[in-house]
Amino acid sequence: MLETPIRDRRAERREATRAEILEAAWELARAEGLAALSLRDLARKVGMKAPSLYSYFDSKNAIYDAMYAQGSRQYLERDAGLGLTGEPLNDLKAAMHFFVGFCTEDPVRYQLLFQRTIPGFEPSAESFALSVEGLEAVQKRLAGMGLTDPRALDLLTAVGTGLTDQQISNDPGGDRWARLIDDAMEMFYNHVSNRKGGGAGNDGHAR
Repeated sequence: MLETPIRDRRAERREATRAEILEAAWELARAEGLAALSLRDLARKVGMKAPSLYSYFDSKNAIYDAMYAQGSRQYLERDAGLGLTGEPLNDLKAAMHFFVGFCTEDPVRYQLLFQRTIPGFEPSAESFALSVEGLEAVQKRLAGMGLTDPRALDLLTAVGTGLTDQQISNDPGGDRWARLIDDAMEMFYNHVSNRKGGGAGNDGHAR
């Protein structure tokens, strides 16, 4: 007869408190700005004194790091659920719509994951590995389309963050730049396909 595993209730409570602190940190960052996150305000929001936070996170940067990892996991989980068709151009459009949508729905998360807005903060190797995993997935997707030139990946990420930055900065909540995604991906695909030696039509097939 199998024994029922003994629950580590102390560890469960600790993880629940860490999760509560992270949720509160996101709320404060969205309200006050990412770099303006205050440990005093954070402690007050979760009902503890500021020094008590160090029982759960070693430093303010450790909180940012946990937020970075959390946001990266959210990106990976949703990216893995993309229903891609195998048609290069259609898949590029779908993936870019996902990326820009993911970023613009939460500008603070976008700033943390894709910009350098916090002086002195660098994600830990473990957390950054999640970001690398996401980039490698994009690279693999491009390779499956026959686009193996590293410049294709650099150009694609530049287009994605450029559209996102413009949308967040100049038309928050709108679609002035988001609606250009299909056009941008057609331009991108035609350009990189021609560079590798074969033209491409708007139907996404090499000619």
